[in-house]
Amino acid sequence: MAFARLRTPGTPTAGPRPARRRRLRPFTALATGLGLVAGSLGLWAAGGSAAADTAAGLPSPDHVIVVVLENHAYSQVIGRSSAPYINGTLVAGGATLTQSYALTHPSQPNYYMLFSGSSQGVTDDSCVDVGALQQPNLASELLAANQTWASYNEGLPAVGATDCSSGNYAQKHNPWFGFGNVPTSSAYGMDAFPSDFTTLPKVSFVIPDLCDDMHDCSVGTGDSWLQTNLDAYAQWAKSNNSLLVVTFDEDNRLSGNRIPTLLYGAHVAPGSSTATTYNHYDVLHTLEDLAGVNAHAGNSANATDITGIWN
Repeated sequence: MAFARLRTPGTPTAGPRPARRRRLRPFTALATGLGLVAGSLGLWAAGGSAAADTAAGLPSPDHVIVVVLENHAYSQVIGRSSAPYINGTLVAGGATLTQSYALTHPSQPNYYMLFSGSSQGVTDDSCVDVGALQQPNLASELLAANQTWASYNEGLPAVGATDCSSGNYAQKHNPWFGFGNVPTSSAYGMDAFPSDFTTLPKVSFVIPDLCDDMHDCSVGTGDSWLQTNLDAYAQWAKSNNSLLVVTFDEDNRLSGNRIPTLLYGAHVAPGSSTATTYNHYDVLHTLEDLAGVNAHAGNSANATDITGIWN
């Protein structure tokens, strides 16, 4: 498996199109590569320098996996018997952000905010024009820094497939497809998730399908899926300088958008928590600093690192 990595600079391209119902269009990894570095560098300069404000004391993990689940409030998951793995393992042995918040409704804008520091004009869950955006994002920053990136998307019909939906798979939970500076070839199905975790990229997102992410099915279903698919990595991460982050896109619209966000792995103080208020921009800011990309995309530039949970 070849993870996305780029070394060749190119030419900046235009900014985002206005929000609208968007159609799919063909897109190639070659076109992605040509616009990546130059387009990203120009917008990073406008957003500020990560090197100047990286918080002291953050670890430098070899691998970070981010799992995004769906549509549940903090109180629906944390402390609930319906989520025995989340509470018995990830909360008990990891760190809990007790005041973690999503930023808007519905789902898709939150994914873009978490991935790129902006909704990029996306206001609903409609399918996007594949590759239409050129703004910096977590993946483009990693690639420009000669780091590796991949996404693992349950139900994705094929590597790099740009389908709007297929069975329980939904493109709306995969913001990387909206960006022309992220190779479509870096998007895999869960069947490609490695059993040898040393082969994982520097940073990857894991996106369950509409049932396993708790969107259409129960908290227990999502909890069981998380244990089955990510616990082996989580336990390995503790002794292999790696990290698992589990968060939600939004709440159930009844709790002020307060969501569960958990961190587990090396350098995380077991059973710790912080009551500092954080949101998707802060999580992105922290991921950028953990990866050492020396960049902050969009509103991440004005966010802060997650602190008070590291040892």
